[in-house]
Amino acid sequence: MQTPPQDSTPTTPTNPSHNKKKPKSKAKPWIIGGSCAVAVVAAYFGAAAFVSSQVPANATIAGVNIGSMNSDEARAEIERVVSPLAQEPIEVKINGKDYTVDPAKAGLSLNVDGTVKDLTSYVVNPVKLYERLAGDYEVIPELNVDQQKLSEQIEALAKKANAEVTEGKIEFADGAAKLSKPVDGVVLDNKAAIEKFSEDWSIAGPPIELPAEVVKPQISSDTLQKFYDDQVKSLLKGDVELVSGDKKASLSPASIAAAASYAPKDGAPALTLDDKKLYKAATSNSDLSSTAKDAKIVLKGGKPSIQASTKGISLETEGLGAKVLAASATENRTAEVKMTEKEADFTTAEAKKLGIKEPIVDFSTPYPASDTVRTKNLKAGAARVTGVVVKPGERFSLLDTLGPITVANGYFSSGVVENGFSAEAVGGGLSQISTMMYNVGFLAGYDDITHKPHSRWFDRYPAGREATLWEGQIDMIWENNTPYGVLVQAWVSDDAVHTRLWSTKYWDVSQKSSGKYNQTDPETKYNTAEKCVSESGGKKGFTIDITRYRETFDGSKKLPAETKSWTYSPWHKIVCGEKP
Repeated sequence: MQTPPQDSTPTTPTNPSHNKKKPKSKAKPWIIGGSCAVAVVAAYFGAAAFVSSQVPANATIAGVNIGSMNSDEARAEIERVVSPLAQEPIEVKINGKDYTVDPAKAGLSLNVDGTVKDLTSYVVNPVKLYERLAGDYEVIPELNVDQQKLSEQIEALAKKANAEVTEGKIEFADGAAKLSKPVDGVVLDNKAAIEKFSEDWSIAGPPIELPAEVVKPQISSDTLQKFYDDQVKSLLKGDVELVSGDKKASLSPASIAAAASYAPKDGAPALTLDDKKLYKAATSNSDLSSTAKDAKIVLKGGKPSIQASTKGISLETEGLGAKVLAASATENRTAEVKMTEKEADFTTAEAKKLGIKEPIVDFSTPYPASDTVRTKNLKAGAARVTGVVVKPGERFSLLDTLGPITVANGYFSSGVVENGFSAEAVGGGLSQISTMMYNVGFLAGYDDITHKPHSRWFDRYPAGREATLWEGQIDMIWENNTPYGVLVQAWVSDDAVHTRLWSTKYWDVSQKSSGKYNQTDPETKYNTAEKCVSESGGKKGFTIDITRYRETFDGSKKLPAETKSWTYSPWHKIVCGEKP
């Protein structure tokens, strides 16, 4: 039997299951934090997606509320309300003036799809999201711009807006003054205008100011208006009296206006009064009338004779306008003037220089002497044209010479042709005087200014070389195109009307007639006029050409051939009353 050692320590057998400890269940901190962040981000982006998919609650576009709508609803509302606004004329201003541009023609339109897409696009920026969720939200529409069409419309707009600088005017007529304000010169800057339009156009927005170069007039509108109010109105507010010793004459506002003209001087507005026009007005039947006597050319012993001119005392003409202008600005409106010795306005020497010394043309036509009333008109007309002197470059107007054609002026009612029918009117028969005066002018080589043949041909006149007359409508005018004056003489004999011109021969005149062609037959016409005159008719209508040739007697000058054509109507049979 063995004995264990003294130092040995007894041991107890080990049980594995009792010796191994169970671990504790605990997650690491970074794992927990990451999971939370993912959840928050996911929630934020989800909320952003939701917010972005909706139109902001207080969103408006061109003043139209589309808040809280989805894409389809917003698109429908924009197309219904906003699109028509985008099609309305666009107001623009150029140098303060208003114009409009048609957006369709200018290639400008609202991009509805683009606008809605931008409005509901995905937004993650917190500031942007906040703007969508809180406060008002003004939608900026997406706009289409066709640069080619816009350029074309800007060019068309420039044609309307561009203008040359126009100075203001003050015009005088019928005793009054009329002010026309100046206009700025404007040149639209097309390139800059296109850029401005592209940048500034907004739907239902304010007018677009387009850039333009502006040239100001020499006299501003305000300056001219003040001048008109202060000086022009003062000039015409009443008579101006001219005084020379104990002699006086008054100039009416109408006479002053007739002599007035406006023109800037040294950069400032200014008025001028014509000395000669004022002289004529002041010396017409007044104390200041000239005592000088003009020379006269009269028929004496069957030929022209000059009555000599004489000197006299006359109103001093030079500086008269300045005196009247100064007087119009004073309280008493009176101008001191002078009377000086003066030659006549038309002297003996000037009368002789006209060369009225020989008959250059004689022309006559028969007339129906049995029509005694018509004959009275012929004699009255012949008396009025006799003695008329037409100076070189002047015109002879028959209506001015004969008028007014009234009973009070010595005329009578007689037969005329009106609208193709025989009728009666005061001055019937004076068309024969017109034919006479046309023919002497034609044969003398004078320039035909205006005349009109009868609608149907009277065989007492040369076909194609005759003229009618109707007060207020049809005149007979020729112009003296020679260096000599001409004196008219006319008279009525037992069987013809005669006309003669006295002057110095200048033109050698010849003429050629085509003869009658394109003849037309008369018809039966019915006239329902109260004073209808029946006619048997029978003469054919026709066309005729008359060519005139003119060359000076010395061969130094030749004018182009001159051809005039006229078509006469037939002499229809006239039956008074309605057509059966």
